[in-house]
Amino acid sequence: QNSLAKEYGIAISSIARWVKQYSEVKFDDGTILTARQIQQLQKRNVQLEEENLILKKAIAIFTPHSTND
Repeated sequence: QNSLAKEYGIAISSIARWVKQYSEVKFDDGTILTARQIQQLQKRNVQLEEENLILKKAIAIFTPHSTND
């Protein structure tokens, strides 16, 4: 990384960050994702979990409760 940094005039920290973001992870099913893609999927998962919780609360509010009269 030092030689790349010198050759292209880029900070070593930038190169390290790029390597971290774009290094690949291979899963058992053959899927290959970069660390950056995994991070994006994690963020999307959190967003979907929040939306799911909101929908569950809405269903609870708008679903009539049966009463035993």
